[in-house]
Amino acid sequence: MPRGFAAWSPAPSREETTMPDHRRLGRDLGLFDSDPLIGSGLPFWLPDGAAVRHALEEYVRDAERRAGYRHVYTPVLGKRELYEISGHWDHYRDDMFPPMDVSGEEMVLRPSLCPHHALVYRSRGRSHRDLPLRVAELGAMFRSEPSGVLGGLTRVRAIQLNDAHIFCTLDQVAAEAGAALDMIRAAYADLGIRPARYRLSLPGPGGKYVTGPGMWERASALLTAVLDDAGLDYEAAGGEAAFYGPKIDVQVADAAGREATLSTVQVDLHQPARFDLRYVGADGARHRPVMVHRSVIGSAERAVAHLVEVHGGAFPAWLAPLQVAVLPVTDAEIPWADEVVRRAAALGLRAEAAGPERGGLGARVRAARLVPYQVVVGAREAADGRVAPRLRDGRRLDPLPADAALSRIAARVAARGTALWDEAA
Repeated sequence: MPRGFAAWSPAPSREETTMPDHRRLGRDLGLFDSDPLIGSGLPFWLPDGAAVRHALEEYVRDAERRAGYRHVYTPVLGKRELYEISGHWDHYRDDMFPPMDVSGEEMVLRPSLCPHHALVYRSRGRSHRDLPLRVAELGAMFRSEPSGVLGGLTRVRAIQLNDAHIFCTLDQVAAEAGAALDMIRAAYADLGIRPARYRLSLPGPGGKYVTGPGMWERASALLTAVLDDAGLDYEAAGGEAAFYGPKIDVQVADAAGREATLSTVQVDLHQPARFDLRYVGADGARHRPVMVHRSVIGSAERAVAHLVEVHGGAFPAWLAPLQVAVLPVTDAEIPWADEVVRRAAALGLRAEAAGPERGGLGARVRAARLVPYQVVVGAREAADGRVAPRLRDGRRLDPLPADAALSRIAARVAARGTALWDEAA
């Protein structure tokens, strides 16, 4: 069936008691699917889902560039020795895929990007003038999840993570962690996401954590100060820390009310010591940097799953797989409709025409109800080079010159956020 117009049910109202389950709706919308030949926990993205994911990834990359991050690419494999040094092998081995023998060397699919970013830092000599150094990557990582917990996009075995690591001095930690938290809150506003709660994740009893009471106390105090300075209500939770350090976790709730961590800010004093990371201070001596781990949207998989449930498929315009549906009233307007699609595409919009062969105008409007902008073109609009926009929220706008209407839509999409139209434009 044509993209963007088929099998899309109305978005649920805020008055409904539950959010839709992304596993059903995501497949109904043609966002993702799976196949036994690929395997459990390894969904593939269909074109509409890939469009949503791409828009989300570009949003994060742009936000990171503006915040002073430098992007890198690192391999998805590493020697077992790499993860022994980082501590993942001792503390996280049960969640990792077993090593592969490659020419007599044990290679491992990475369970995390942080060891690789530590090596990026270590690849060059560093001075205090280089700090803070903000390294970001949208990178793949892998976790050996048991088959019984796999489902949809939220529990998968291959993850595309929005990850970043800030290497800084101890005096810079609070400002960098606070700025990362600000990025998360701004992204949630643009995505239409409400946190369920903020959690200060601390170590608990058991042997899954690296040793060093003083290190834990210092890192925990730093994150506590960040939350207090931000004026956020939060709950401390023992046993939820990463094995190498405490973290701020931003929790969201799914359709069943189950909580999951979407975004995180972590302070790590462990891995810089394990990898012997250094910088030359103003005093000419060598000092140890602090490593701040930070993810604005977590994994692309979990982020899209949550967005599907929050919005019921009616994504913010900048995320929508189809942004403009052009609807000619009769066959006579099809050439003008195709021209409107061409002009929309030239502005970077995702647009498609749906002509009378797909049913009456009312049926096509209903089929495109999740599309942010419906552009109706009748005989008068085609003759005058105009369009009559309808917004997804039910508003009908006066006919406008096509270029003016599309430019306003493109500007609203470029601004991101959840608004559909700028009245003052």
